[in-house]
Amino acid sequence: MTNLRRLDLNLLVTLDVLLSEHNVTRAAERLHYSQPSVSVHLARLREIFDDPLLLPGPRGMRPTARAEALREPLRDALAALEQAVAPEAPFDPASAANTWRIAATDYSESTVLLPALPGLRQAAPGTRVAVLEMAPARLARQAEQGDIDLAFHTTHDSPQTLHRKALFTERYVLVGRAGHPKLRRKPTLAQFCALEHVMVSPDGGGFFGVTDEALATAGASRRVVLSVPHFLYVAAVLAGSDLVAMLPERLVRGNAALQVVEAPVDVPGYEMSMLWHERSHRDPAHRWLRDFIAASV
Repeated sequence: MTNLRRLDLNLLVTLDVLLSEHNVTRAAERLHYSQPSVSVHLARLREIFDDPLLLPGPRGMRPTARAEALREPLRDALAALEQAVAPEAPFDPASAANTWRIAATDYSESTVLLPALPGLRQAAPGTRVAVLEMAPARLARQAEQGDIDLAFHTTHDSPQTLHRKALFTERYVLVGRAGHPKLRRKPTLAQFCALEHVMVSPDGGGFFGVTDEALATAGASRRVVLSVPHFLYVAAVLAGSDLVAMLPERLVRGNAALQVVEAPVDVPGYEMSMLWHERSHRDPAHRWLRDFIAASV
């Protein structure tokens, strides 16, 4: 340990070249040093290793037994160090074999991952994606520990410690089955409140949400008859009944089984963001994945 503390990298590089060239002058040329500078380095190395290292010979200098023992380990160590500090190679998705772990709700699976997946499979066919159940309270810790690479969450509820990129702004619309007799046109507030509603309660079992907050401000209330934890189940319920729901517009866009109309109450929307930790912020593969997903939504 004492010797290691007395060494610096320049001395080891000089020794490596000297063991290759067996000549101070040629070593100085390769290193772009003056010959006296290389001689000073050699003197310092001899002191540290308590060995002559290189001795005068008929054809340049010849290494001592100690120097011969150092040659291969020193070369391997310097090569490893060069590789460690070399600039990162550009990420090549076509040859990549990464496994990406992404935390998402069923909503963000449908609105973010689903549009991105076909292009991702084509651009990076050797990669894998593991989708994990969203746990907002654990997001920051999961990202910090490397348990997840990315997460998709509403911006206002996102941990402040994570990097974020806004993906889109979502709004709520009133949705029922195609041909629903009460949704041929935008209902009045009274008609809206008289409908039987389904709502999504991510924590489970709730019957009061952002729509109810907006109605309360207007002095009104609705009748929520079904509360479920997942968005996608709601779409199936609506298609087979006369129940209605206030749902994010992107979730139902293009669904021929559903009828979409404007609601008579202004329900605040939200911004959806992509989240990640500082530990992977500059990683070329991670940066490519983030850019690809952002361009796909």
